[in-house]
Amino acid sequence: MARHILSKDRYEYDVFLSHASEDKDEVARPLAMLLREFGLRVWFDEFELRIGDNLTAKLNAGINESRSGILILSKDFFGKNWTEHELNTLENLAVTANHVLFPVWHKITEAEIRAYRASLANIVARSTATHTVKEIANEIHEVISDFDVLDIDE
Repeated sequence: MARHILSKDRYEYDVFLSHASEDKDEVARPLAMLLREFGLRVWFDEFELRIGDNLTAKLNAGINESRSGILILSKDFFGKNWTEHELNTLENLAVTANHVLFPVWHKITEAEIRAYRASLANIVARSTATHTVKEIANEIHEVISDFDVLDIDE
């Protein structure tokens, strides 16, 4: 019997966007806005967090209710408590629930990624050094649009 591995109906969001606040203006916000324009349901802090929210609870719910995750990997991303928490949770879901991770390298090299976490360098990524944010958004949209036709055998 086949089933859809990342069925849109099972998740509130298509993608959770993890980023350092320093990368918000240049990459994260434009990417989130483009993905929304393409019709994707994006969990992005500016869209979802409100005054008085419990940050940990909202982040965990957002990650768990997303069928994939975007990681804006930069020097600012590394070593922050929140991004580390998001990364660990997203990596766990990639292993246990077939979630797809979309790494976006921003002002960082493969060697720096490998030094931080070698497993991230083994995921096909896009870099803002070689692709525009719009090109990256288009590709992520294409991949997510294909999720509903991907079947696996049970």
